[in-house]
Amino acid sequence: MVKTEHPQAYGVFKPVGHVVVSFPPETDLDAVGRALAQAGFPPPEVRRYSARQMVEQADRDLSEATALASLGQEANLVKAHRALAERGYGFLVVHAPKDEQAARVAAVADRFGAERAQYYGRLMIEELIEHAEDTAQVAESAARGLDAQTPSGREQDRG
Repeated sequence: MVKTEHPQAYGVFKPVGHVVVSFPPETDLDAVGRALAQAGFPPPEVRRYSARQMVEQADRDLSEATALASLGQEANLVKAHRALAERGYGFLVVHAPKDEQAARVAAVADRFGAERAQYYGRLMIEELIEHAEDTAQVAESAARGLDAQTPSGREQDRG
């Protein structure tokens, strides 16, 4: 992923063919990057976002989002990423256009304690990491928002 790229759909971040991974603040993202490189994802394929960068990007995306962004979960995912970034989470966006590649990214991310790993396909966005404490997923919508699978249903209560 070229550093200046900002793939969008309906005005919000939607990096099709990529896995967006969120990590708790204490995670050594340089170590994750090295592990990803060993797994076949060299630095040009990995984009890093600090918590501050993700908050800024989310704010920009939400201010530019069109009404169509609420038809899918793109806008809700941006809000969820922002909620984690407000808590200091860092993000890696990894180019992984094939399912097998996305699974390898998720395996590395899980080893390093990632909170979320979301694979952006053309028509669907798939959560790749499950946590033992996650609750059963319920219906999501623009009105209800993204189901964080926490007892409160709010992303800011993860971790």
